[in-house]
Amino acid sequence: MDDPTSEIPGPAIPPHRLVLIRHGETEWSRSGQHTGLTDLPLLPEGEEAASGLQRVLAGRTFAHVRCSPLQRARNTAELAGLRVDEVDEDLKEWDYGGYEGRSTPDIRRELGYRWNVFHHGVVPGDTPGETVEQVAGRASVVLERVWPHLFEGDVALVGHGHALRILTSVYLRQAPRFGQHLTFEVGSLAILGHHREQPTVEAWNHR
Repeated sequence: MDDPTSEIPGPAIPPHRLVLIRHGETEWSRSGQHTGLTDLPLLPEGEEAASGLQRVLAGRTFAHVRCSPLQRARNTAELAGLRVDEVDEDLKEWDYGGYEGRSTPDIRRELGYRWNVFHHGVVPGDTPGETVEQVAGRASVVLERVWPHLFEGDVALVGHGHALRILTSVYLRQAPRFGQHLTFEVGSLAILGHHREQPTVEAWNHR
């Protein structure tokens, strides 16, 4: 008798991995200041950590590499030994608007409550700022763009902490605010894949 499950249709699941890389340390990531669109360079320690990713990535080839246009991400990709195929505006960090350059403790002192960017959002400043849903929308676009490449080989995305945490939430089919339950350290990488049809995290904060 034929196996009745053999005819069950399902979505085509790519066999390869999505490798997320957060940029190395900057002056503001060290001090805890929200760094959205401000284009800061890597600190020497950030450059060292980015170079160290070459050892972590040794032996892994990529069908496609995509990078945020901000220099801290582009420099990380270069130091990690990656050849960027496309610079993607949608991989930029969260636009924090009026909270750009400010730390969470500073914002909480001003507001008088336990402000959380995922729950309370940002206010306009020199830039309009984004909601968590808008960042998730950009992440969805990035995932749509790279999906075909995952049938050819692994794909690397080089970007930023909050944006990649939200992208992971979207990949895992969770609400964007699920990203608050993830931490993504500077100069580290994560690996996303599938177990059968289910999206999975295979590695996180790997160095």
